[in-house]
Amino acid sequence: MKKALLIIDVQNDYFPNGKCPLYKPEAALSTIKDLLENFRKQILPVIYIRHESLQGTFFNPNTDGVQIHHDIKPLDIETVIVKHEPNSFYETNLQNKLVENEITELVVCGMMTHMCIDTTIRAAKDYGYEITLISDGCATKDLEWNGVTLPASLIQSTYMASLNQKFANIKLGSEMF
Repeated sequence: MKKALLIIDVQNDYFPNGKCPLYKPEAALSTIKDLLENFRKQILPVIYIRHESLQGTFFNPNTDGVQIHHDIKPLDIETVIVKHEPNSFYETNLQNKLVENEITELVVCGMMTHMCIDTTIRAAKDYGYEITLISDGCATKDLEWNGVTLPASLIQSTYMASLNQKFANIKLGSEMF
């Protein structure tokens, strides 16, 4: 089995002063930095997904907000794939890159848990990948439904519980190495 780190949408607009700040993105970023360091030390593939908006709300092309956070800046040898929808496989070359590199196992982290992480995990499962989702390497935000605000901590726990075992093995970053 060949493993790759898949870092989804860790972009400036999700951090304080961005156009769509999440709940505690810095904590997730800290875990992601550790994962990235370990993958690089082991010379394992790292793939970044970068969302570009086609609707102009945030992640607008050619802005600072669309850029991958400088703390995890991709190396020239690492792959960056641009997407326009929540599913990192949809209308991208992600599947081709994984097949070319004989990747069978994905370690996934990034942002937003309730949107692009969830959608990509479910799609990766459909493609037959073994998936480990790093719970403390993900961030989300408060959501509103039917006039009630659901706190980010509840959203995070709900998505981890729904993805656990059926779609991914949920782990803490510290459990990876």
